Amino acid sequence: MKKSLYAKLAVVLLGLFLIAAAVDVALTIHTSRLYDEEATQRLNRGLAATIVRQKPVIHDGTIDWKMLDNVFDALMAVNPSIEIYLLDARGAIRAFSAPPGKVKRKSVSLVPIEAFMRGDRLPIHGDDPRDLSRRKIFSVAQVDDGYLYVILGGEQQDSAMAHIRNSWILQQSVMLAIAALLFALAAGLVLFGAMTRRLRNLASAVESSGEVRLPVNGSGDEVDRLAHAFERQVQMLKEVDLHRRELVANVSHDLRTPLASLQGYIQTLLLKEGQLTPDEQRRFLEIASKHSERLGKLVDELFELAKLDSKMTPLQIEPFSMAELVQDVVQKFQLRAEQARVSVTAQLEPALPLVKGDIALMERVLENLIENAIRYTPEGGSVTVSLMPQQEKLSVRVTDTGCGISEESLPYIFDRFWQGEESTPRGGAGLGLAIAKRILELHGASLVAQSRKNAGTTFSFAV
Repeated sequence: MKKSLYAKLAVVLLGLFLIAAAVDVALTIHTSRLYDEEATQRLNRGLAATIVRQKPVIHDGTIDWKMLDNVFDALMAVNPSIEIYLLDARGAIRAFSAPPGKVKRKSVSLVPIEAFMRGDRLPIHGDDPRDLSRRKIFSVAQVDDGYLYVILGGEQQDSAMAHIRNSWILQQSVMLAIAALLFALAAGLVLFGAMTRRLRNLASAVESSGEVRLPVNGSGDEVDRLAHAFERQVQMLKEVDLHRRELVANVSHDLRTPLASLQGYIQTLLLKEGQLTPDEQRRFLEIASKHSERLGKLVDELFELAKLDSKMTPLQIEPFSMAELVQDVVQKFQLRAEQARVSVTAQLEPALPLVKGDIALMERVLENLIENAIRYTPEGGSVTVSLMPQQEKLSVRVTDTGCGISEESLPYIFDRFWQGEESTPRGGAGLGLAIAKRILELHGASLVAQSRKNAGTTFSFAV
């Protein structure tokens, strides 16, 4: 069974409501009790002093037991919730208003009594003589060498409160609180359902067909952004898959041609062994060797391009002289240019600044551009590599006088395996420009092409 986000949110919401309800009830009971105790103690703060003034029970250090009994009886009759105790100066209980056997303590602590008489913040709890562990609010007044100690919530009040807790009104209040909690929970579940509906639709759409078609409500919230971002990612994946299919098809085509030729000539040599003249055998072997070289070069370029795309080749950034690099690369192509009857020259301005980059990869860019220019330049033409300062960078331009590129084909020249028009010399796998462009992208630069049909081509970039 699938676990939905809505179910998880519902469980979390239920748990939060239960915890919040428990905490709220506990805090309400606690604060209500403290409020009631503070109000009761504040209202009866002077009760013990009033009793002492109106009914003196000690004369010249002697307890008037008859008067004390009358006071106990009168006060208990008027207010049965209070309990009255007569303490000595050390807190020992000398007399009390409780029945025999009810009082468990022989003395009470004087610390809360002193705090009460200092006027500390209420409520102040003192020892309950009828319970060894319980503390209650009180009123106290000094009587000669002792204290009149009045507990403001006695056993009768505790008993009455226990009955109230089981009352019908309290039960109805609890039922109303539970009903309110359930209503809030149901409302929260409905809201969560409405909030997660679009997420469920998004998940269903992706599971069913991968197409995301959510209605735009104009809110632009996280769900909308997620849907739009996912849709963009799906489109990008489709484009990548399309490019992959095209790449596989182009690689298959370009590998099949030299491989088929290589196999054909090798099979011919094997089938006609002893029947071919030495010159024919050498010509066949030379053709097979050329196809083998082309096949090896294509595989190397594919591997190189794959490494650049996967960022497996870390850049070794260092300052270097682009002028010296151009001179070295131009010198390297002199022999090939002479064989093709094309001139390759470098035009360098004096005092050119150093540039930062991966010198090996930059050399690869220059080699690809110059090789491409020589391939598409007819005999008698020229290829020029020029360097010139451009603001804070150095502009590199490779210009040829070749056949040029038509306006329709110019946007596609950096596509992998692009071969140009049928009239254009082939001679390559169509990966040189793609590799150069990718290397420059890794350096934060762009490769720009300018060309006209039968008027030559210029490739330029700035580093």
